[in-house]
Amino acid sequence: MRKVGVLALQGAFREQVETLEALGAVTSLVKTPEQLAGVGAIVLPGGESTTVDMLLDSSGLRTPLREALRDGLPALAVCAGLIVLSRGVVDGRADQQPLGLIDVTVRRNGYGRQRDSFETALTVSELTGGPFPGVFIRAPVVERVGPGVEVMAEHDGHAVLGRDGNVLFATFHPELAGDLRIHQLFLDS
Repeated sequence: MRKVGVLALQGAFREQVETLEALGAVTSLVKTPEQLAGVGAIVLPGGESTTVDMLLDSSGLRTPLREALRDGLPALAVCAGLIVLSRGVVDGRADQQPLGLIDVTVRRNGYGRQRDSFETALTVSELTGGPFPGVFIRAPVVERVGPGVEVMAEHDGHAVLGRDGNVLFATFHPELAGDLRIHQLFLDS
Protein backbone atom coordinates (compact mmCIF):
# COMPACT_ATOMS: atom_id res chain seq x y z
CA MET A 1 0.00 0.00 0.00
CA ARG A 2 1.30 3.46 -0.87
CA LYS A 3 2.05 5.90 1.92
CA VAL A 4 -0.50 8.73 2.11
CA GLY A 5 0.86 12.12 3.08
CA VAL A 6 -1.27 14.67 4.88
CA LEU A 7 -0.24 18.30 4.42
CA ALA A 8 0.37 19.39 8.01
CA LEU A 9 1.12 23.09 7.72
CA GLN A 10 -2.13 24.20 9.37
CA GLY A 11 -5.71 23.02 9.76
CA ALA A 12 -7.49 19.73 10.37
CA PHE A 13 -4.66 17.37 9.47
CA ARG A 14 -5.02 15.18 12.59
CA GLU A 15 -8.60 14.28 11.70
CA GLN A 16 -7.48 13.32 8.20
CA VAL A 17 -4.76 11.05 9.60
CA GLU A 18 -7.24 9.37 11.95
CA THR A 19 -9.72 8.74 9.12
CA LEU A 20 -7.09 7.35 6.76
CA GLU A 21 -5.59 5.12 9.45
CA ALA A 22 -9.08 3.80 10.31
CA LEU A 23 -9.07 2.46 6.74
CA GLY A 24 -5.66 0.85 7.22
CA ALA A 25 -3.64 3.46 5.32
CA VAL A 26 -0.06 4.21 6.25
CA THR A 27 0.19 7.97 6.74
CA SER A 28 2.92 10.57 7.00
CA LEU A 29 2.72 14.24 7.92
CA VAL A 30 4.07 16.49 5.17
CA LYS A 31 5.71 19.75 6.23
CA THR A 32 8.78 19.80 3.96
CA PRO A 33 9.65 19.00 0.33
CA GLU A 34 11.62 15.96 1.55
CA GLN A 35 8.56 14.56 3.30
CA LEU A 36 6.45 15.16 0.17
CA ALA A 37 8.92 13.16 -1.92
CA GLY A 38 8.24 10.07 0.20
CA VAL A 39 4.48 9.76 -0.37
CA GLY A 40 2.36 8.10 -3.05
CA ALA A 41 -0.75 10.25 -2.47
CA ILE A 42 -1.59 13.37 -0.46
CA VAL A 43 -4.48 14.95 1.42
CA LEU A 44 -4.77 18.74 1.63
CA PRO A 45 -7.01 19.29 4.66
CA GLY A 46 -9.35 22.06 5.63
CA GLY A 47 -8.05 25.06 7.53
CA GLU A 48 -7.49 28.69 6.66
CA SER A 49 -6.61 28.95 2.97
CA THR A 50 -4.71 32.24 3.10
CA THR A 51 -2.54 30.93 5.94
CA VAL A 52 -1.85 27.70 4.05
CA ASP A 53 -1.00 29.78 0.99
CA MET A 54 1.67 31.69 2.94
CA LEU A 55 2.99 28.54 4.63
CA LEU A 56 3.46 26.83 1.26
CA ASP A 57 6.05 29.52 0.52
CA SER A 58 7.81 29.55 3.90
CA SER A 59 8.03 25.71 3.95
CA GLY A 60 9.35 25.53 0.39
CA LEU A 61 6.45 23.26 -0.60
CA ARG A 62 4.68 25.43 -3.20
CA THR A 63 6.69 24.38 -6.26
CA PRO A 64 7.32 20.72 -5.29
CA LEU A 65 3.62 20.24 -4.46
CA ARG A 66 2.49 21.85 -7.72
CA GLU A 67 4.95 19.71 -9.72
CA ALA A 68 4.02 16.47 -7.92
CA LEU A 69 0.31 17.07 -8.56
CA ARG A 70 0.95 18.00 -12.21
CA ASP A 71 2.91 14.75 -12.51
CA GLY A 72 -0.15 12.79 -11.33
CA LEU A 73 0.23 12.44 -7.54
CA PRO A 74 -3.27 11.44 -6.34
CA ALA A 75 -4.76 14.05 -4.00
CA LEU A 76 -7.80 14.68 -1.86
CA ALA A 77 -8.39 18.42 -1.40
CA VAL A 78 -10.85 19.28 1.37
CA CYS A 79 -12.37 22.76 1.93
CA ALA A 80 -9.30 25.03 2.23
CA GLY A 81 -7.30 22.42 0.29
CA LEU A 82 -9.71 22.92 -2.60
CA ILE A 83 -9.24 26.70 -2.41
CA VAL A 84 -5.45 26.28 -2.49
CA LEU A 85 -5.61 24.05 -5.59
CA SER A 86 -8.33 26.00 -7.45
CA ARG A 87 -7.82 28.06 -10.62
CA GLY A 88 -9.38 31.11 -9.04
CA VAL A 89 -10.59 32.53 -5.74
CA VAL A 90 -13.30 35.17 -6.06
CA ASP A 91 -12.79 36.80 -2.67
CA GLY A 92 -9.27 35.82 -1.67
CA ARG A 93 -6.57 38.15 -0.45
CA ALA A 94 -4.82 40.16 -3.15
CA ASP A 95 -1.58 38.24 -2.55
CA GLN A 96 -3.25 34.81 -2.42
CA GLN A 97 -1.87 32.54 -5.17
CA PRO A 98 -3.94 29.40 -5.76
CA LEU A 99 -1.98 26.64 -7.48
CA GLY A 100 -4.39 26.50 -10.44
CA LEU A 101 -4.60 22.70 -10.57
CA ILE A 102 -8.38 22.20 -10.27
CA ASP A 103 -10.44 23.87 -12.99
CA VAL A 104 -12.89 25.56 -10.61
CA THR A 105 -13.42 29.05 -9.27
CA VAL A 106 -14.39 29.22 -5.61
CA ARG A 107 -15.71 31.74 -3.11
CA ARG A 108 -14.16 31.41 0.35
CA ASN A 109 -16.68 30.95 3.20
CA GLY A 110 -19.39 30.97 0.53
CA TYR A 111 -22.00 29.44 2.84
CA GLY A 112 -21.30 31.95 5.60
CA ARG A 113 -19.41 32.22 8.86
CA GLN A 114 -18.79 29.57 11.52
CA ARG A 115 -22.30 30.04 12.98
CA ASP A 116 -23.73 29.22 9.54
CA SER A 117 -22.15 25.75 9.50
CA PHE A 118 -24.54 22.91 8.70
CA GLU A 119 -24.91 19.25 7.85
CA THR A 120 -26.90 17.84 4.97
CA ALA A 121 -27.37 14.48 3.26
CA LEU A 122 -25.57 14.34 -0.09
CA THR A 123 -26.27 11.98 -2.96
CA VAL A 124 -22.86 11.00 -4.32
CA SER A 125 -22.79 9.45 -7.79
CA GLU A 126 -19.95 7.00 -7.06
CA LEU A 127 -21.07 5.83 -3.61
CA THR A 128 -23.48 3.08 -2.67
CA GLY A 129 -25.10 2.68 0.71
CA GLY A 130 -27.23 5.80 0.87
CA PRO A 131 -26.55 9.52 1.25
CA PHE A 132 -23.25 10.82 2.59
CA PRO A 133 -23.43 13.17 5.61
CA GLY A 134 -21.96 16.44 4.35
CA VAL A 135 -20.45 18.57 7.13
CA PHE A 136 -20.06 22.15 5.93
CA ILE A 137 -17.93 24.44 8.13
CA ARG A 138 -17.12 27.84 6.61
CA ALA A 139 -17.13 25.97 3.33
CA PRO A 140 -16.24 27.43 -0.04
CA VAL A 141 -18.83 27.61 -2.80
CA VAL A 142 -17.77 26.42 -6.24
CA GLU A 143 -18.96 29.19 -8.58
CA ARG A 144 -17.50 27.87 -11.84
CA VAL A 145 -16.70 24.33 -12.95
CA GLY A 146 -14.46 23.69 -15.95
CA PRO A 147 -15.49 21.28 -18.72
CA GLY A 148 -13.09 18.51 -17.63
CA VAL A 149 -14.28 18.42 -14.01
CA GLU A 150 -16.48 15.50 -12.98
CA VAL A 151 -19.12 16.67 -10.51
CA MET A 152 -20.02 13.83 -8.14
CA ALA A 153 -22.35 15.64 -5.71
CA GLU A 154 -24.14 18.99 -5.55
CA HIS A 155 -25.85 21.11 -2.92
CA ASP A 156 -28.15 23.97 -3.91
CA GLY A 157 -26.94 23.74 -7.51
CA HIS A 158 -23.22 23.99 -6.64
CA ALA A 159 -20.62 21.24 -6.97
CA VAL A 160 -19.54 20.05 -3.51
CA LEU A 161 -17.65 16.90 -4.48
CA GLY A 162 -15.81 16.26 -7.70
CA ARG A 163 -12.74 15.10 -9.52
CA ASP A 164 -10.35 16.89 -11.85
CA GLY A 165 -7.86 14.34 -13.12
CA ASN A 166 -5.87 12.97 -10.19
CA VAL A 167 -7.50 15.30 -7.63
CA LEU A 168 -10.67 14.43 -5.72
CA PHE A 169 -12.10 17.52 -4.01
CA ALA A 170 -14.78 18.29 -1.43
CA THR A 171 -16.06 21.64 -0.21
CA PHE A 172 -17.27 19.91 2.98
CA HIS A 173 -15.40 17.87 5.61
CA PRO A 174 -15.76 14.11 5.00
CA GLU A 175 -13.29 13.40 7.83
CA LEU A 176 -15.89 14.72 10.32
CA ALA A 177 -18.83 12.72 8.95
CA GLY A 178 -18.28 9.44 10.77
CA ASP A 179 -18.49 7.82 7.32
CA LEU A 180 -15.34 6.49 5.64
CA ARG A 181 -16.66 6.08 2.09
CA ILE A 182 -15.16 9.20 0.50
CA HIS A 183 -11.72 8.48 1.95
CA GLN A 184 -12.06 4.89 0.75
CA LEU A 185 -12.95 6.20 -2.72
CA PHE A 186 -9.78 8.32 -2.60
CA LEU A 187 -7.63 5.39 -1.47
CA ASP A 188 -9.08 3.20 -4.22
CA SER A 189 -8.30 5.73 -6.97
